[in-house]
Amino acid sequence: MSGMPRPPNLLVAEDADGNFAVKVSDGRVETRHLVSVPRGFGPDLGLGAISGEDLVRASFLFLLDREPATSILAEFSLDLISRYFPEYRHEIRKYT
Repeated sequence: MSGMPRPPNLLVAEDADGNFAVKVSDGRVETRHLVSVPRGFGPDLGLGAISGEDLVRASFLFLLDREPATSILAEFSLDLISRYFPEYRHEIRKYT
């Protein structure tokens, strides 16, 4: 068994309002988040017709590479990420 941490389990589900409920669990800690995706945000990032669910999942993988799930805001819009991580707009393609 290697010393590499297991990747967290990510559950992403779209709710009736078009927002996404995200549950992140690493086996010890579980966090929940409510995420909105601005209209046209995928194409704006150069990702074409990516689904909102896939974009939210990729964005969480990006965030989890940079901070623990407990540091991720409980409620936010994806366009807020680049305010904290300016590289988001360029790096997100690696996670899709």
